[in-house]
Amino acid sequence: MTCIILQYDLRSSSSSKLLRCSSFTENNKQSGSIRLNAIVIDPRNPNYFAVGGSDEYARVYDIRMYQLDARTSSDRPIDTFCPHHLIKTHDVHITALAYSNTSELLVSYNDELIYLFQKDMGLGPVPLSLQGEDLNKLEKPQVYSGHRNSQTVKGVSFFGPTDEYVLTGSDCGHIFIWKKKDTKLVRVMVGDRHIVNQLKPHPCIPVLATCGIEKTIKLWAPTSKDVTPLPPDVQEIMEANRRGREDHSRVTLTPDMIMHVLRLHRRQALAYIERRENLGDVDSDDDDDDGGGGAYVLGFSDGEEGENSECSIS
Repeated sequence: MTCIILQYDLRSSSSSKLLRCSSFTENNKQSGSIRLNAIVIDPRNPNYFAVGGSDEYARVYDIRMYQLDARTSSDRPIDTFCPHHLIKTHDVHITALAYSNTSELLVSYNDELIYLFQKDMGLGPVPLSLQGEDLNKLEKPQVYSGHRNSQTVKGVSFFGPTDEYVLTGSDCGHIFIWKKKDTKLVRVMVGDRHIVNQLKPHPCIPVLATCGIEKTIKLWAPTSKDVTPLPPDVQEIMEANRRGREDHSRVTLTPDMIMHVLRLHRRQALAYIERRENLGDVDSDDDDDDGGGGAYVLGFSDGEEGENSECSIS
């Protein structure tokens, strides 16, 4: 992943740096870099492009501001987008973006939902400056739910001649398709034995390409005018995805925690060597009952006595 946006001219073999994407901070604190996962160009105005990455904000830039002299240009966007309840959360990130033919911006979040923003729903170039009253005046985006986007980087896309549908993959191995206008789920179909990652519609004909954990790329096309109903277990599929999303504990590995794990690893390695020397069997690894390559399990309290979630670091 990278925090730098580069521009390539296909007529040459060189690239030019446009900008470095930085995080938003309060009180003029030093900002960090944003690792970028997605970049899309607005089809109605190719001068505008949106990027998303390791924080909660989708940023929109005007390429004309950086083409003349990138060294003197700041990385300030012209607009930003984020669901109101995710502002300042710092525990989500964007995995995919998509523009519609009418400049609507579709944003998919890791272990969260998919949101559709109209052009007038932006937070402005400095989203942290918005106060409660100003924020409440903004219309909220449409929401598409039922899938789960956790284990891998999921794509998101529009589908149809006028972008009538929204579609994405899921950790459960299904492809989810919603009507864009009313967010109604209309199709759930098996796309992979494990996980569906990316989806790409053909630009001219109703054909869809998908891929996942399997080593094959699947092509989908309509074969009948009959409307296929949702699978009978769709509620169970969606409920399992919802529970997995809500039960998932986001644990931030701080430097102190990483050092603690490293100390545990060193201590266990020294104890392992000492036991082998005491047993006089240096050539055998079978005498250590504890195992030198096991996983460390750290418990993190969730606030209720007697209960804790586990983070397994192998």
